[in-house]
Amino acid sequence: MNSPLAIVMAAGKGTRMKSELPKVLCQANGRPLVRYVLDALNEAGVGRMVVVVGYEAGKVEAELSGQQDLQFAYQTEQLGTGHAVMMCREQIKDHDGPVVVVAGDSPMMQASSIKSLLDEFESSNPACLLGTLIHSDPTGLGRIVRNSDGQFVGIVEQKDATEDQRKITEVNMSTYVFDCQKMLSALDRLTDDNNQKEYYITDLPGIMLEEGDDVRALAVLKPIESLSVNTLQQLGEVEQVMKNLSTE
Repeated sequence: MNSPLAIVMAAGKGTRMKSELPKVLCQANGRPLVRYVLDALNEAGVGRMVVVVGYEAGKVEAELSGQQDLQFAYQTEQLGTGHAVMMCREQIKDHDGPVVVVAGDSPMMQASSIKSLLDEFESSNPACLLGTLIHSDPTGLGRIVRNSDGQFVGIVEQKDATEDQRKITEVNMSTYVFDCQKMLSALDRLTDDNNQKEYYITDLPGIMLEEGDDVRALAVLKPIESLSVNTLQQLGEVEQVMKNLSTE
């Protein structure tokens, strides 16, 4: 397997964090959120990274300026997660191998989970591999739908889910490994045909399935990886978990 690279989405403003900083620069236990993500990727064996910046891009660049094998892509308009990946075309166009796509505000990301996904990708060589989580309370999260053979068939958001689908506990956590060239091809078919007029990375697996590509989901993410940081309260919860882990 060619060396994996990663796309780290870090363009947003943390509006609910009540901070003028880019969200990924808000700190947990004295370190910017994005630093935890980059450390996990490095530990999992990802060498090269492309960080998508937008809001206050210069501050994120300054924070990460000393990081080796790191490039920046610029998302000047916030047009969705799929659009963020589109902004990386130039940096990844010649890459022949896996691309890990993750959010830069996920400080509880575990290197072991990324490594498990990369190992599975190397052994099965799919077009797309989603890292999923079995969640005790999946409310509000996109459900992973499988057929009777257990094969991935799609992601259904909470608002679109049937009563039976809402009982599904396997959820999407915006953690992906793509075959780079197949991802670039699928991006050409990604549209903003939705109420928000945005391009969503969650549409890519479905596009790939329509093209006859192999798309799989692997429930390897750990419960702590579901801890998101969208508010100061959630940041406090993450910091407490970090402190608990450091004393174990």
